[in-house]
Amino acid sequence: YVLWESGKRPQVILIGTGSEVSLAMEAAQRLAADGTSVRVVSMPCCEVFEKQPAEYRESVLPSGVTKRVAVEAAIADYWYKYVGLDGKIIGMRSFGESAPADQLYKLFGITADAVYDAAVSLL
Repeated sequence: YVLWESGKRPQVILIGTGSEVSLAMEAAQRLAADGTSVRVVSMPCCEVFEKQPAEYRESVLPSGVTKRVAVEAAIADYWYKYVGLDGKIIGMRSFGESAPADQLYKLFGITADAVYDAAVSLL
């Protein structure tokens, strides 16, 4: 669902799930301060999202907005379905590690800065 947005029509959509939504929100605030129209989508359960009517899914992720970034602490590849081939995904691309979460997020580059930089690279 749409959690937050600035502007009437988003230039970029940031998609997060679970605790990563806070990273998307932090990046969105920075983008908005730069004058970018941005939407943050929280997708806690992709299966539930897929069961929604097509009109709802289109209202959340409009097909006309192709600049999209997803952030996911788990395996990243799944999110291409929502960001498209031109979108960016911030997430793990290897096997996991064992350490405190904040250290792992930095190790794998799962940060608000990374989300912000990915969005800027699409604009």
